[in-house]
Amino acid sequence: MTVLPDEGFSLAAEFPDATREQWQHLVEGVLRKAGTTDVSGSAAEDALATRLQDGLTTRPLHTADDTGAEPGLPGFPPYVRGGRAEGTAVSGWDVRQRHAHPDPRRTNEAVLADLENGVTSLWLGVGVHGLPAGGLATALDGVYLDLAPVVLDAGADTEAAARELLRLYDERDVPRTAAAGSLGADPLGTLARTGTDADPAPHLAVAADLAARCLRERPGVRALTVDALPYHEAGGSAAQELGASLATGVAYLRALTDHGLTVEAACAQLEFRYAATADQFLTIAKFRAARRLWARVTEVSGAGAANAAQRQHAVTSSVMMTRRDPWVNMLRTTVACLGAGVGGADSVTVLPFDEALGLPDAFARRIARNTSAVLLEESHLARVIDPAGGSWYVERLTDDLARAAWAFFQELERAGGQAAALRSGLVAERLAATWRQRTEDLATRREPVTGVSEFPNLGEQPVPRDPAPAAPSGGLPRVRRDESYEALRARSDAHLAATGARPRVFLAALGPAAAHTGRAGFAANLFQAGGIEPVHDPVSVDAATAAEAFARSGATVACLCSSDKLYAEQAEAVAAALKAAGAQRVFLAGRPDTGQREAYERAGVDEFVFAGGDAVAVLTSVLDRMGVA
Repeated sequence: MTVLPDEGFSLAAEFPDATREQWQHLVEGVLRKAGTTDVSGSAAEDALATRLQDGLTTRPLHTADDTGAEPGLPGFPPYVRGGRAEGTAVSGWDVRQRHAHPDPRRTNEAVLADLENGVTSLWLGVGVHGLPAGGLATALDGVYLDLAPVVLDAGADTEAAARELLRLYDERDVPRTAAAGSLGADPLGTLARTGTDADPAPHLAVAADLAARCLRERPGVRALTVDALPYHEAGGSAAQELGASLATGVAYLRALTDHGLTVEAACAQLEFRYAATADQFLTIAKFRAARRLWARVTEVSGAGAANAAQRQHAVTSSVMMTRRDPWVNMLRTTVACLGAGVGGADSVTVLPFDEALGLPDAFARRIARNTSAVLLEESHLARVIDPAGGSWYVERLTDDLARAAWAFFQELERAGGQAAALRSGLVAERLAATWRQRTEDLATRREPVTGVSEFPNLGEQPVPRDPAPAAPSGGLPRVRRDESYEALRARSDAHLAATGARPRVFLAALGPAAAHTGRAGFAANLFQAGGIEPVHDPVSVDAATAAEAFARSGATVACLCSSDKLYAEQAEAVAAALKAAGAQRVFLAGRPDTGQREAYERAGVDEFVFAGGDAVAVLTSVLDRMGVA
């Protein structure tokens, strides 16, 4: 066998280098065919760019010239490529399952089942919004506390829950250095969720006392959690989530060092929690950017390299979870888990697909834990250290996101720090503005939600679940992507329960299938997103047959569906016939020019529905006119 030397060997050596200008020229040709003729050069490239939140832009083409700051090496500052040199290649990421059932015995059954089937750590919701603090002993009965790290999430009940867990470690003779996990103290996170006006200083003092106790008695246990989920769940962007976490982390460093801990010891007491979404690349960039930003904070604070790497816990986003067609949530959480794992998160919690419906059942918990198992054991994602490293697109996105997050962090610090920014309403105001813009994208379906705003199924059967404990409230709101459409579907459900039928829309499909199928499908999809059942005759219709079919349909509104050519020939007559047959409102699927629009309106067309229109506004108006309460 002959081995070719790799020096100077290139498979592309016979081909000339392509320039960016050549690529832009090819893009110009594609845009011209699509009807865009006034762009050239860099403008052609700009036409294909995607605008994200936080003022970020993703380009259609990235080269080595587009990369940002030097990411360093895995396990070394600024830790962009991972907090550990070996990444997760040794044992994969920590598979952390959440439990918050208020019955300690039920929790214990679920905990043991999870630990026997691949879960490696436990995240327990404790207190008035979950498991009673006094029930920890029962919930953890049979659990090897020296092998399974326990993370608490107790909010205002943190002190009682933490003392009970530490008591269990002593009672069960867990070796001093064997216990791991976190007590979950997060006074500012509790402030964000509850909006309490109480001074957070006493709670910070309690957290500092717990940190000092952990250092003395349980060095493997962290006392504090910097939970960024309240900001994500209030509609914040990725940069706002990161910026708020930095401001919170800095506040905790100040409190711990004021209490007598060194900067290094204080850093070792923090774990950061972030949301992972179905936007794969943005999630990867978020976790990489978070480590870079915290490395800068620790550097300025004078911390040594030993504890400067951020410890990260990823949780799949509750904002993206839907109540309708919840099975699609399995796909969303799989992509989110992949993004978090590839991004270098140390621990990953996959929320069960029925999380938005109540307490998850055994099947949902099994699917959640198996999501990580499949990605780790079958896809071998953890066997590559920083698999996204070197991607010009990911490196640039990481850099841009880090800069946007740092700017928000600086704004919070100028406002007096995270506590002051929360109490003044600054954080709520910024997050609300971001969510308003995103709500517009959801309403116009520029951000589609599969199973809800796209491809809804009015015939789906409900998935019953026991109600979950009420979440903390009074502070920042909790939002979901499906909330506007869920309200519409709930109105339709109530109408169905009261009358025995859903509100209906008659689709007047004009001409042959080739002419009307596309727009009829669009209209059916649109109206079903609001719980309105589409009905139509299986045959093509003209004005007379359309009126007859409408009368038989039981609908009170109608929508014309066909090609622009057939609209010009038949739309006016059909619209007039439908109005004469009693249609309260007539829609037309399409976006005609001004002259045709005016002619159709004179004939009886009331409204035009098209891609990019405000679907929520249209559907709300239709249900209102139908008298659907």
